Amino acid sequence: MTSAVKRVLVVGAGIGGLGAAAALGRRGVGVDVVDIKEENAVLGVGLSQPANALRALRSLGVFEEVAAEGFPFHRRVFRDSGGGLRAEVPSLLGGGDVPPNIALSRSALHRILNGAADRAGAKIVMGCSIAELHDGPDGVDVTFTDGRADRYDLVVSFDGLRSPMRRRLFGDAYEPTFTGYSVWRLTCPRLPAIDCITLYQSEHTKAGLCPLGEEEMYLLHVTPEPGNPRYDPAAFPEMLIERMREYGAEPGVVRDQITADTAIVYSPLEEVLVPAPWHRGRVVIAGDAAHASTPHLTQGAAMALEDAVVLAESVDRDVPLEQALQEFAARRMPRARFVHERSRASLHAEMAHDRPAEPDAFAQVMRAQMADVDRFLDMPA
Repeated sequence: MTSAVKRVLVVGAGIGGLGAAAALGRRGVGVDVVDIKEENAVLGVGLSQPANALRALRSLGVFEEVAAEGFPFHRRVFRDSGGGLRAEVPSLLGGGDVPPNIALSRSALHRILNGAADRAGAKIVMGCSIAELHDGPDGVDVTFTDGRADRYDLVVSFDGLRSPMRRRLFGDAYEPTFTGYSVWRLTCPRLPAIDCITLYQSEHTKAGLCPLGEEEMYLLHVTPEPGNPRYDPAAFPEMLIERMREYGAEPGVVRDQITADTAIVYSPLEEVLVPAPWHRGRVVIAGDAAHASTPHLTQGAAMALEDAVVLAESVDRDVPLEQALQEFAARRMPRARFVHERSRASLHAEMAHDRPAEPDAFAQVMRAQMADVDRFLDMPA
């Protein structure tokens, strides 16, 4: 590596943090990773990885593992709440190097990225965070909550939507905003008809089913939740059944299989977008800490992985670190803003039922919108 960045601390052992550890480590950087969680595991259900995410994963050397683990597909299907077809929209993402989409479980992707970080030489310490941080002209002195102390050339923080590092750098200027909606998710046996992301629209909610492999799929259900309430997880099954009462077809099958023991993940949909640049001195935030959007373009993990790869590329140059970090955020900001704005627009349109009711007109609108998104995201990150 020609730059002065030889040792990096990554805060957060999620998708972006592990991706950054692998990307930096593969370039010869010594990487330590810390995460406040006690266990190196993840909550969640499944993830659709579109082609731009798959290209980032290829650069990390794990595309083949993801392809072997996941379920590829090349289109989205839109239906009404009773299962009637509204549109099939082919994906324009991908090409000869990667397929348009591969979906897999979040735990599988986490395991694969853990392996990539480990092979790149990263050292991961769980149950640990930063107690004190002193950023100087020649390095960042860090004292950890377990009593250790060390010095790094750069601190990279993928510490999530409620990022303590974002607050450390920018105060309370950029706090997450609740959209008014939440998403319910669960994993269930795959139904034969579900061979791609299939979305079902009711008047003011949306259900979706996505295959994760030959045997499994996941359900998502987006609902208005005014005031951002907090619910007892024990009540999730009964609440989700009630919220899905108007759905037939495949979502109705899944709903009727929900029991009191069904594991359901409930997540308020929140947003944040920090203006560039995303650093102060030798400390930089990325992933959800810098830009978090609703999941309507399935770009959350993709944006974090792209951040990881582009950051590693940016600091792997014989330029001053300040210049490298300025250029990193300048390169990433247009894509982060695009995903943020288009995801929000999609959420509001579907919740307001603000799309043509007639199938041919609806299909034309959705094909045009998705083609515009795909063309933009298929450009180099």
